[in-house]
Amino acid sequence: MVVGDASLDIDTLVIGAGPGGYVAAIRAAQLGQNVLIVDKEYVGGVCLNVGCIPSKALISASHQYESISHASAFGIEVGEAKVDFSKVQEFKNGIVKKLTGGVASLLKANKVQYFQGEVMFINENEARVFNDQEAPRYRFKNCIIATGSRPIELKAFPYGGRIVSSTGALSLPEIPKSLVVIGGGYIGIELGQMYSKFGTKVTVIEGSDAILPGFDKDMSSIVAKKLKSTNVDIVTGAQAKSAEQTDKDVTVTYTVGDKEEKVTADYLLVTVGRRPNTDGELGLDLINIKMTDRGLVEVDEQCRTNIPHIYAIGDIIAGPALAHKAMYEGRVAAEAISGQPSVIDYKCVPAVCFSDPECASVGLSEKESKDKGHNVKVGKFPFAINGRAMSLNANEGFVKLVSDADSGLVLGAQIIGLEASNMIAELALAIEMGATLEDIALTIHAHPTLGEIVLDAAEVALGHPIHTFIK
Repeated sequence: MVVGDASLDIDTLVIGAGPGGYVAAIRAAQLGQNVLIVDKEYVGGVCLNVGCIPSKALISASHQYESISHASAFGIEVGEAKVDFSKVQEFKNGIVKKLTGGVASLLKANKVQYFQGEVMFINENEARVFNDQEAPRYRFKNCIIATGSRPIELKAFPYGGRIVSSTGALSLPEIPKSLVVIGGGYIGIELGQMYSKFGTKVTVIEGSDAILPGFDKDMSSIVAKKLKSTNVDIVTGAQAKSAEQTDKDVTVTYTVGDKEEKVTADYLLVTVGRRPNTDGELGLDLINIKMTDRGLVEVDEQCRTNIPHIYAIGDIIAGPALAHKAMYEGRVAAEAISGQPSVIDYKCVPAVCFSDPECASVGLSEKESKDKGHNVKVGKFPFAINGRAMSLNANEGFVKLVSDADSGLVLGAQIIGLEASNMIAELALAIEMGATLEDIALTIHAHPTLGEIVLDAAEVALGHPIHTFIK
């Protein structure tokens, strides 16, 4: 590799090797572009290394532990279950290694060059990539910025010692006896509930009047009820004020109304959102990339910034900070660079919380549908009277379909219950394709499956359910 002032020519520079970046790089390479992808930390980004994947591995392990502990419900008696948390961490790390290695192999197979290091724009067409060993300079025809986001750090709760972010919470050396979580959003609830299943006493401090504010309250209330049954205290309408830590614990001071309270735990997990990685030495201000006051990059329907040959995707542009949204945008940007008419269309972006029970939603809620002027018809069917759910001892939850009463079009769906994260895909496809309630009801669903609950909810909305009675 040439080092110095002479620039190396490439077609497309991708900055960030997370889900959005690596998908963009592979798709661009498939379309014939000469691609360089750069990441300062690791292939797979936050999601594969310290986010989505490792958290789900730990959550799955906690479910297994809980299932063994409650096997008597199926008539199975076992001895006392024990957790070797170091082996749980080994299980998690093994999955991360396999997936990140797989992505690296895919990049190589598609002839995408990978450079581990940082990027600094020199001008609109050139950038320096550098690490401790080298600092080559590249001239690019197009660039896709996919630098992702990081946990927001509050001044009153700086990360370090016994105050951890989601990243730190995934790598604790032991199962804490107690844990305080500031923030009752999906990350706080997922990780807090995971540790509670392993036996940790958890306290969740949430500023709004309910946990999981992004989901309907009839969903979050079911999760809250389950949390309270598994050694979790939920404090809503609360404001965390300060924290004092020793080498053994941390004490959090918070207020509820005019009343001040304190709680002491082994660790404090702060999960209050994420901040886009558009600051630092990247040099977006140097090339005058247009951004919002929140540090988000402004883009058009093809993820193109105000500089026509520079694109931005993922957590650094408007919309939910979700890996699958970034992947979608990565494909669009790569195809736009190749001259294809691809555009972003957020008709339905699924949202999932891997709580227990799982929450998933897509499209419009009942309220959003009414606000948009639809004459709304709703069909709701519980897990509790589905044969497959009964056989799995998973009776909590429901499927709710929101439709336009005049046309029958499915506008949105909310699912809470076992495998909600997988079940939501059918309804995302239904909304994307403009399906009606009748289309779903006329689709033969295998029996006995959880998917039948979707069919039953459609029939409830149509007024002729088979597996429940309506006057």
